[in-house]
Amino acid sequence: MTALTAVAAVDLGASGGRVMVGRVGAGRLEVHEAHRFPNGPVSVLGTLHWDILRLYQGVLDGLRAAAQTFDLASAGIDSWGVDYGLLDSGGALLGNPVHYRDARTDGMVEKVLAKIPAPELYAATGVQQLPINTIYQLAAAAGTPQLAAARTLLLIPDLLGYWLTGEVGAEVTNASTTQLYDVRARSWAVGLMERAGIPAHLFPALRPPGAIIGDLLPEVARGAGLADRRCPFPVVAVGSHDTASAVVSVPAQDGDFGYISCGTWSLVGVELNQPVLTDASRAANFSNETGVDGTIRYLRNVMGLWLLQESVRTWAEAGPPADLKALLAEAARVPPLRAVIDPDDPGFLPPGDMPARIAEACRRTGQRPPASPAETVRCIIDSLALAHRRAIRQVQELSGRQVDTVHVVGGGSRNALLCQLTADACGLPVVAGPAEAAALGNILVQARSLGAAPGDLAGMRALLRATQVLRRFEPSSGDARAWDAAARRL
Repeated sequence: MTALTAVAAVDLGASGGRVMVGRVGAGRLEVHEAHRFPNGPVSVLGTLHWDILRLYQGVLDGLRAAAQTFDLASAGIDSWGVDYGLLDSGGALLGNPVHYRDARTDGMVEKVLAKIPAPELYAATGVQQLPINTIYQLAAAAGTPQLAAARTLLLIPDLLGYWLTGEVGAEVTNASTTQLYDVRARSWAVGLMERAGIPAHLFPALRPPGAIIGDLLPEVARGAGLADRRCPFPVVAVGSHDTASAVVSVPAQDGDFGYISCGTWSLVGVELNQPVLTDASRAANFSNETGVDGTIRYLRNVMGLWLLQESVRTWAEAGPPADLKALLAEAARVPPLRAVIDPDDPGFLPPGDMPARIAEACRRTGQRPPASPAETVRCIIDSLALAHRRAIRQVQELSGRQVDTVHVVGGGSRNALLCQLTADACGLPVVAGPAEAAALGNILVQARSLGAAPGDLAGMRALLRATQVLRRFEPSSGDARAWDAAARRL
């Protein structure tokens, strides 16, 4: 039997992290969960932070758990984008990274655009205008003692990679989400940084997915249970933005596909070879982010399952924990499209009482608010399907790329109601899975660097189709006019 190469994928999301082990060989791809840990924000003196040291300990615990069962060959890290840590001249972290949902970026978009007009900013970076973007976070930090003392900025996966290896750098798929990366030149947009008043010296050298970051430091290897290895243990730069890794795992057979990487956010788009930097693309708020192998993730951020997650959290605080499976089953029996909202309304971005905000949004648009948790869930799922439809239609028009199948990957692919309603709304078949898309993309890029996986995206996707469980949802007939009418309500 052909030997399998085992690699550890550290996959960090907004609500939790996990360490998955992938075993890859000729025609084979296995995934095993080694460790899972929570990731909750912490509010201190009015600022919302990530608990980065707890996350780092979770990574070490996960590597240790994985090493107890598997002979690991490497590790790689992916996470959400835009957030960062600042290091001083000695390499020490200057405070916990601030959470992108913190209110410090309020008013920062206008401040930056007064210095760099929106068309110029988009022409260089091609990035969707979101107040959470790194450029606005740094604008909010201007003049603070922390920024004045900083010598290096590291995005979350690069920060954790630095603590593991001692090596500093910036992986390009995550760098491209900052709105400080020139998508055509494929380099930091130093001129934009200077005009925005952001110190360009903070940004380290870029590195591509597949590059070896470095080997585990000896003390880290001991803490991770890997000190007894006969050779150094490499950490590989994967597509460190979790969507970049997830798109690697879209099991498409040809290029005419759209994807929805569905979790806390829904990233809806297509894969291109060149960015789309037109005025129409900017007006539609689409992003051109770098993907693995020099591809462009041409996509739009939709608020995603955050609406459902916050609703469930709110109900749990008020009473017994909500049974999401039962809620979804009950929501499936609620008449469709009674009330719909725009998930991208900025009022839904911060944490808080999401059901109350949804009810208010319905009242504001002249609709009857949901009267029960199941009706709220149905409103959310219907609204997400509508948002998916809008983005899929726009991405085809703006890119000139026809979509004949929509692939839903990530945790949202397990939500059969959302997948079916997305197929109905889009009028296109939906292929759901794999659910562990980001971890699988992380695994495959690592394994390819070690010579254990196919050498191109087509080969990796063929391996996924052969080894992963996928579900297909066909659009229901006769629903198009109902979806059209619901869209007009917004």
